[in-house]
Amino acid sequence: MLALPVGGARVYGFAMEERVAALDAVFEPVEPPTTLEETVARLGTAVRIGLLTPGTRLPAERDLAERLCISRSTLRQALTSLAASGHLVAIRGRTGGTFVVDEPPLVRRTAEPLDEEVRALIDHRLAVETGATLLAAERAGPAELELLDEQIERMAAASAFHRYRRADVRFHIGLAEAARSPRLVSAMTEVHGRTSELMARFPASEELLERSNEQHRRIAALIGAGDGLGAVAEMRRHIEAAERVLGELSAAPA
Repeated sequence: MLALPVGGARVYGFAMEERVAALDAVFEPVEPPTTLEETVARLGTAVRIGLLTPGTRLPAERDLAERLCISRSTLRQALTSLAASGHLVAIRGRTGGTFVVDEPPLVRRTAEPLDEEVRALIDHRLAVETGATLLAAERAGPAELELLDEQIERMAAASAFHRYRRADVRFHIGLAEAARSPRLVSAMTEVHGRTSELMARFPASEELLERSNEQHRRIAALIGAGDGLGAVAEMRRHIEAAERVLGELSAAPA
């Protein structure tokens, strides 16, 4: 049972009945294929806008996983990410559980997480990445595929976010190289240069980085199999998952 505040008709600007309805939406089933990112974004947003207030104890792991219709493993990864980003804290013992921290990062409910310029940049990235991915599936040779696999392994072995990020950028530029288009290589380099500051906001939890790299593996495998449409669909999910986390979990504080 969620610990809801008592006394007073409004909480963080919400009428009580509005707040309860909003909480119901927070705990609706999460839809695949980006269940981890969606769970992190949804719970993180609920904390930041005050739907889940400081000190609130989340439902027990089994109950919460059932309500969200996700596996307990995925839920644990999401809770670990939210603890690392300062939203939740896990307390052991008989009276323990997972709680909202005393001073969570809060934002205004009306705040736009990503402004128009950033959204335009993400759209540009989506166009460049999917175009390069489609051509790479048609043109990539053994050397280009080996480079992609090498960067995936570097990300898997990275002990620090800056090392992961360096291999991440190299992977995406490698897609453009595999497309064998100098202009696409230039465009990919430019778009990742412009998104570097934005990506620095990405919560560098081990779980989210592993999930992102799993998507890299699937993209590379689909390219190697010559499945351009499948690779493009996976790339789109990859970019949209990152956008969701950036827009919801990393929104600027009020």
